[in-house]
Amino acid sequence: MKKTKYVYDPLSLAYRKVEKNWKDRLRDTGVFVLASMLLSILFFFGLQAILDSPEEKALKRELAETEMLFEQLDRRVAALSGVIQDVERRDDEVYRVIFESDPPSRESRLRGIDGSAQRYAMIRGLPNGELLERSALKVEQLSQRVNVQSKSLDELADLVTKKDALLFALPAIRPVKDQPGTWFSSSYGYRFHPILKKERMHPGVDFAAPRLTPIYATADGIVISNERFGGRGYGKHVSISHGYGYHTLYAHMHKTAVRRGRRVKRGELIGYVGRTGRSTANHLHYEVIYNGRRVNPINYFFNDLSPEEYNDLLIMAESTNQSMD
Repeated sequence: MKKTKYVYDPLSLAYRKVEKNWKDRLRDTGVFVLASMLLSILFFFGLQAILDSPEEKALKRELAETEMLFEQLDRRVAALSGVIQDVERRDDEVYRVIFESDPPSRESRLRGIDGSAQRYAMIRGLPNGELLERSALKVEQLSQRVNVQSKSLDELADLVTKKDALLFALPAIRPVKDQPGTWFSSSYGYRFHPILKKERMHPGVDFAAPRLTPIYATADGIVISNERFGGRGYGKHVSISHGYGYHTLYAHMHKTAVRRGRRVKRGELIGYVGRTGRSTANHLHYEVIYNGRRVNPINYFFNDLSPEEYNDLLIMAESTNQSMD
């Protein structure tokens, strides 16, 4: 039922019925329509602000997928970095120790990484720019480390191929055989000199042995000296260059059996025990020189001695206190 509206008339002091003409009705209709349109527009934009458009939803989904892919990439790069770090550690602490070779420096493994930040500055303004830059830096660093380690492994492979030659260059046997009448008479270090009558450095070891006892090369090499009565009172002696920084010296021989320039093999006869030069009895004075420095020969007698025999030799070396030359 349609409601009837009344309005108070102050002139007649009575209520009168409100009658709307067509203009009033048109105005009311227009206001209603405008208000409805305004509310509809406000509702539409409010809904747009709350709910994403299909394009926005697709972009957000793509962004989430990209971030997930970068997270997976970061995890894989971290795992690979752990693997290469383990290879680097074994290279430094195991392989290089075995081959007595210097490992690659930390600077070479990280060379070129410091300037990478400037190279990737242009991508910072791109969508996901920070993710792209961080991942690119990590991948470049890993690539540099892999490249350096690859070269290091190539070098190790080359060392392995030369390892056999190195093993044959090590003076790894005694120069005289263990037989009756032969014994270890003086060790490396400070000893009382029987001729000079004072303590002085004995830069090798002495093997007392009967005259004409055979003397053998302790490693492969080239004879570089067989001079008669050489310096330091060595008498007849033979010096052999083995390569890789190793030389050996055999002194006080009765006679030599090789000429200068000859290639010899480990265990090959090179001379005979005597007492030429500054010597008090028949014996062999034997020295090992590594990179120009005389070292203790006893540290190299591992090829023809059992652990027990080597231990006995060490005890004997500690008990001797006078050289024979």
